[in-house]
Amino acid sequence: MTNHLNELDRLYQIMIRLRDPETGCPWDVAQDFASIAPYTIEEAYEVADAIQIGNRTAIRDELGDLLLQVVFHARIAEEEGSFALEDVAKSISDKMVARHPHVFGDDDRPSVESQNGLWEDIKARERAQKGETKLLDGIARGLPPMLRALKLQKRAARVGFDWPEIDQILDKMREEAEELAVELARENKDQSRIQDEVGDLLFVAINLARKAGVDPEIALQNCNIKFENRFNYVEENIVSKHKNFTGVSLDVMEGYWQDAKAYDRKQTSD
Repeated sequence: MTNHLNELDRLYQIMIRLRDPETGCPWDVAQDFASIAPYTIEEAYEVADAIQIGNRTAIRDELGDLLLQVVFHARIAEEEGSFALEDVAKSISDKMVARHPHVFGDDDRPSVESQNGLWEDIKARERAQKGETKLLDGIARGLPPMLRALKLQKRAARVGFDWPEIDQILDKMREEAEELAVELARENKDQSRIQDEVGDLLFVAINLARKAGVDPEIALQNCNIKFENRFNYVEENIVSKHKNFTGVSLDVMEGYWQDAKAYDRKQTSD
């Protein structure tokens, strides 16, 4: 434990030096909460990517990058006198203790299923204490849009605002696709209306994934990997047989794509 604290303090001291207005790094000194936020989000995704790959060294390094973001934000706050790193640690420690009365209190140890319900009830009380009284309050607008859509839908579903059958969502998806087709077919296209219809279609697709018990983020992530692998196969064949993409028809590329799909199916069946 002592070594953990020593290394964390070392990191914090490094950040203090980097942020020193006289002798620090000009780039680090120039940053604020808003300018650092995109890097914080990026580092969180890189942690998730390392976990997906399964490389323990990469996970360690990416967690370090994410920890640096926490230290960076905490140092900015300390400089302006709002809070410090120990306040960040105290806040999350207090929250974890309050959310686990079955571990740190006298409550009985619940099942995983009932704990999820208790967790949501505790978080609802926390939101109420902050004055967030509406059901959808507290779902951060800075979340990636797909994740925020999923959280909005889950929260609304808790009070029964949800299609009971998955077929109803499929019907809604067809309806949204038809509405998008109408907008795309207009002679004088309205890009804002097209954008709205695309958004509606994506929102329903996320709802469909939720109802099917699939995490849409993971589903899309896997789809991206699949697309990347198949397109790499297409590119390798184009380069080996045609030198480059110039003059290669879509039909030829589609043929290689179908070959890649057939190979994937064979690997799955094996």
